[in-house]
Amino acid sequence: MSYIFLVSAVISEVIGTAFMRVAAQGRARYYAVVGVAYTLALYLLVRTLSEGMGIGVAYGIWAAAGVALTALVSRFVFKEPITRMMWCGMALIAVGVVLIEGGAHA
Repeated sequence: MSYIFLVSAVISEVIGTAFMRVAAQGRARYYAVVGVAYTLALYLLVRTLSEGMGIGVAYGIWAAAGVALTALVSRFVFKEPITRMMWCGMALIAVGVVLIEGGAHA
């Protein structure tokens, strides 16, 4: 169950960040979506921790997945570029998440 909460937290955070970009482009009413999405993301992260997942693992996955998914959303929704170095960074993030997760069970 903790992974369901964690995945939901990541999705909520990415939605909040994407709407922050929309709101910053002059559509101030979308700041309400940002606030709700971030509040939900933090609530779901707390639920993840209450299910027993360690904070190092939960926060590491939440932050890393959020960064990578936000970069992908920005590419496809806002037509922002993803450079070769950014792709390498996302690959390193994925490797880091695997190592953190694996280290928690070692």
